[in-house]
Amino acid sequence: MEVYLKEERSEKPSFWGDLAIHFPSLKGAPSTRYYFECEQILYQDFFPDLTGKLLLKTDLWNEAKNTEILGWAAAQGAQPVGFDIALDLVRQATAVFGNHRFAFLNSDVRHLPFATDAFDLLYSMGTIEHFPEYRLAAAELFRVLKPNGTAIIGVPNKLDPFLRPLLVTVLSLFRLYPYGMEKSFTPAGLQQLLESVGFHVMARTGILFMPGWLRMLDLWCHYRVPWLTAITGPLVEIFAALYRRFPALRSHGYLTACVAVKPAAGARESV
Repeated sequence: MEVYLKEERSEKPSFWGDLAIHFPSLKGAPSTRYYFECEQILYQDFFPDLTGKLLLKTDLWNEAKNTEILGWAAAQGAQPVGFDIALDLVRQATAVFGNHRFAFLNSDVRHLPFATDAFDLLYSMGTIEHFPEYRLAAAELFRVLKPNGTAIIGVPNKLDPFLRPLLVTVLSLFRLYPYGMEKSFTPAGLQQLLESVGFHVMARTGILFMPGWLRMLDLWCHYRVPWLTAITGPLVEIFAALYRRFPALRSHGYLTACVAVKPAAGARESV
């Protein structure tokens, strides 16, 4: 079966392309290590056997700038495919993984260049909320996942106990939030969205149980005054320890996620 249809590369200037060029790397920061640990736990809990599985990841920000989770997934046996709307991020991620044969493409999550029923697994964390057409994006993710395939799809948590959505709103008003449009969802709202396009949601979870301001402060210190991470690092570790020890806290992270399955055709028709 053909997985790829047609990649449409765009050299046009874009918000995400400009951000890719000018935004510094977040790798090595204490909060980035925590982020990576959260992603590992997600994969271990819900993608327990990656061997030989064709894994699609939406956006390549983490590969270019953040956790490099696809490298870890590949080491567990996955066959990763990733895409990003910004060609510069595709190039940066490709440079990071130059010694691996990963398939990285320039594409838009709302119009994917993949065949229907192509991927065994799908991981999307912090992507679809950046588009007004987030339902169209969710429908595309459903389309390209194989029947009985599993997806982990995450977005900002509107019910974050540390009020990150409010912080983002205030920063955006003063043009201090770098990531552009960002819609937050309640866990129930995300589940309803995914079920509306055909997914069967098996579980709700989340990552990054910590105050959003602490993540931002830690990244600022990491980039501007690295020695200050000796202070932010132990603060981050408090929340990392809570995340490890108390699984119930995971659904209260500032990114909420659903674990969803694409039902087989017969099951969909009977619903």
